[in-house]
Amino acid sequence: MRKSFAIFSGKANPELARAVCGYLGQELGSATVERFADGESYVEINQNVRGVVCFVVQPTCTPVNDNLMELLVMIDALKRSSAKPIVAVMPYFGYARQDRKTRPRTPISARLVADLLTAAGVHRILAMDLHAGQIQGFFNIPVDHIYAMPVMMEYLRTKFDANAVIVSPDAGGVERARAYSKRLGASLAIIDKRRPSPNVAELVNIIGDVKDRDAIIIDDMVDTAGTLCAAADGLTRNGARAVYACITHGLLSGHAVTRIANSTIKELIITDSIPLRPDVKASPKVRALSVARLLSEAVKRIHEGDSLSSLFI
Repeated sequence: MRKSFAIFSGKANPELARAVCGYLGQELGSATVERFADGESYVEINQNVRGVVCFVVQPTCTPVNDNLMELLVMIDALKRSSAKPIVAVMPYFGYARQDRKTRPRTPISARLVADLLTAAGVHRILAMDLHAGQIQGFFNIPVDHIYAMPVMMEYLRTKFDANAVIVSPDAGGVERARAYSKRLGASLAIIDKRRPSPNVAELVNIIGDVKDRDAIIIDDMVDTAGTLCAAADGLTRNGARAVYACITHGLLSGHAVTRIANSTIKELIITDSIPLRPDVKASPKVRALSVARLLSEAVKRIHEGDSLSSLFI
């Protein structure tokens, strides 16, 4: 008989975890997840998980360090409760932008996080739209890398056709943008930019024809939105009819929502991989799509030993 499985959640995005459980027709696993007065994470698993396949849904979003530590403690608690295997479901993988040495004497923090997760006792990682695909190679355990593209495409096809143009915000995102343009049957454009410092980008040139077309910027995350808004303004100056942004992880730090409200972006399409703040939900320019059904299908296929790649053909 195939072993039963359980789904647990930390405090990072319990709404998403409950939605995943809803699609799978089961209750969220019972666990006490608290913090001591000094900020230490405390976890207690309140049900028998001996020999049970356990999935822990926990994006390591803001506050990144607290949510990461909470995930590590939950994995350790499950390991010491004899759960096996343990799968970390990370809709958003924090520290993914630090995947290489960009300057002398800087860390590769994404590799450090991979080592911490492995040392804690996780057996498999399920991640969505990693900032850099090579992060999968930082692990010596299986990593299932899925994409929000099916959810995004279901929405985009209701609004756009082949007359739109898919825009990559930089050279590194061309592969991602090309996958969208292929499925939508639209053309492709690339923004050539320089990044003199973190969260700062200078628009240099636009490669491709965007004049009199709806331009759809495709990226994995939006943080302060400075780069995104600069790209939208550049596309507008180059004749784009309207500018949309399709982003998986809506970090939206600082004054990002205000920047987007004051920009030429007509609509920002994001997912609930990260819990949405009230001001984000209230923004008339933000359209949030749920990835709960996609994650639930991935969890089901991992448990049953089925293919994940067929989700994205």
